[in-house]
Amino acid sequence: MLEALLPSSVITAEAFTDDPDEPCFPGEEDLIAKAVAGRRREFVTARRCAREALGKLGFAPVPIRPGPRREPIWPAGAAGSITHCTGFRGAAVVRTSDVASVGIDAESHAPLPPRVIGAVTAPGDVEHLAALAEADPSVHWDRLLFSAKESVYKAWFPLTRRWLGFEDARIEIDPAAGAFTAWLRVEAPWRTLHGRFLVGDGLVVTAVCQEK
Repeated sequence: MLEALLPSSVITAEAFTDDPDEPCFPGEEDLIAKAVAGRRREFVTARRCAREALGKLGFAPVPIRPGPRREPIWPAGAAGSITHCTGFRGAAVVRTSDVASVGIDAESHAPLPPRVIGAVTAPGDVEHLAALAEADPSVHWDRLLFSAKESVYKAWFPLTRRWLGFEDARIEIDPAAGAFTAWLRVEAPWRTLHGRFLVGDGLVVTAVCQEK
């Protein structure tokens, strides 16, 4: 799914199941020492996907520790993004000499809880969601919007080291193109970030690639 959303310069790996007996990679054990079994399995599988993708770029397998915002800390010369949800774990990595940043997100294709809508929308988003739902009610556009903003943030933060709230990006979704545009409402080197999406197999998957 991820490979279909990203240019060939981005290397991806994904999994739809976990190996319950797979050990944690050395140097990451403390990160899930107190985690419940489900959280442990998704962490181990998602990190394995990340190392698999890094290996395709020629990087040796290393622990992938979290930074201050829980963002993955990648080997020098690499950047990437990790995501996991029920039934899906995935990673996307790049050489920073080729691509500035990448962000990915996967979500179960289900409506957002009503109490969450107000927290994740920027001015203009609610009206846009209503128009999309009227045109095609089979898609949970609110969940897609949420996922798009997650991907935008994951691509944004490594480049700026600054927080970007849900209200700081207005999303325009183009269903026919399977694409979206994030209009940033904060000072930034770019006015927009562009991404693509897929909906299928009970999942919503989004990706943003910021070229150099």
